[in-house]
Amino acid sequence: MESGEHHLQRAIAIISQSDPLTKLLEEVKLGRMKPTDAGLRAVTGSWLGTYQKVIESGGLTGQALRRIDPQPRLAVLIECGVLTSEQQAVTALRASFEKAVAAATE
Repeated sequence: MESGEHHLQRAIAIISQSDPLTKLLEEVKLGRMKPTDAGLRAVTGSWLGTYQKVIESGGLTGQALRRIDPQPRLAVLIECGVLTSEQQAVTALRASFEKAVAAATE
């Protein structure tokens, strides 16, 4: 199971590298950046794509996938106006996650 934990830690590291919550969301909350800022949109779009690739790459158990569930982060970004729940990238990430969880082994 060591390789499973290693795979999970690698997935978390990859997702964290472009995570807009850790880098830019505070700027939005402080009013220094607007939710519609082009730079923030670019970072967020990249993060969504990276997250989806990690989920679709396979090799993660159902338990590991639940640990990297994108929903809490998506909820924060939607609440702050950075994303909308109807955006194609958001719905695609959610669908990929649900599909991966359904297909994963424990």
